[in-house]
Amino acid sequence: MADEVEENIDAEADMAAAMGGDASTLSQDEIDSLLGFDAGNLGPTTGVQALLDKSQENYERLPMLEVVFDRFIRTLSSGLRNLTNENVDIGIDSISSMRFEDYLNSVPLPALLQIFQAVEWENYGIVTIDSSLTYAMVDILLGGGKQKKNVKIEGRPFTIIEQDIVKTLTKLILDDMEIAFNPLTPATFRHERLETNPRFATITRPESAVILIALRVEMDDRGGKIDIIFPYATLEPVKDLLLQMFSGESFGSDASWENHLSDEIKESTVTVEAKLDDKYITLKELANLQVGSTIVMNKTPSDNITMTCKSIPLMLGKFGASGKKLAIKLTSMNHDDVKKII
Repeated sequence: MADEVEENIDAEADMAAAMGGDASTLSQDEIDSLLGFDAGNLGPTTGVQALLDKSQENYERLPMLEVVFDRFIRTLSSGLRNLTNENVDIGIDSISSMRFEDYLNSVPLPALLQIFQAVEWENYGIVTIDSSLTYAMVDILLGGGKQKKNVKIEGRPFTIIEQDIVKTLTKLILDDMEIAFNPLTPATFRHERLETNPRFATITRPESAVILIALRVEMDDRGGKIDIIFPYATLEPVKDLLLQMFSGESFGSDASWENHLSDEIKESTVTVEAKLDDKYITLKELANLQVGSTIVMNKTPSDNITMTCKSIPLMLGKFGASGKKLAIKLTSMNHDDVKKII
């Protein structure tokens, strides 16, 4: 029996060699190279990994979002100092994009996930506060002594007091985030509910892209992390504003240039036509016209005539004379139509 098995293996190897193939399987290095997971390659990614990276590139280029959250952390730092009477330092660890399901799988437990609604954008977001920051806030607000390291309690749910303190912190975060967005666009963020299980915090499809803003909060020797999640669909109504490259409180507004442009427009030359009347005649009457013939119009000398610009009626007036030149005395004017011309 063993001789038969050995003969079959040798026959398969001879057949593979005859067909120019290789009986061996792909090595791990070859698989990594095919998928683009070559750890030693410091250059651009290739293979399947390049396709995965490409699918996320379109969600990472929101320059104005960084400006908004730079303003946000300054406002939040001041608010937390007033709330805790502690020295507070807040920094942005990263602003990145990822799949929503990947984020939920990466949330360290226990954690409190606050679901909020972006009212004007008609969608939702998440504020996640990790356990270290939760226990630090409880310790500070309830008068505990300074700890040398963060307290980590596992195996029990958050108490009502802890949840209420986190809700207070979340309200402060949402209010300050409104202030940060308002110079760019009106925004109202309303707290919806609190979840302790990431699986119950579903606000978009698992495969949908989200923007993750990871914040680091330090209060002396204590602190933790805050994650703010915006599904890309939530930011879609203001995507054009977030794609702008300029920064600053005025968001690119230049009053001097606007005034100069307005002055130049007002000095532009336009043609205004005074239309006496329309007269419809037959081809026979047209053929019979001679020099000296009289065409009788439908208007009388006391009727108004219409003045137009680019076929847009602007003014009404009456024909008259000023010295040796014809003139028109205005009787009414449509300012809204004039603004259309400008």
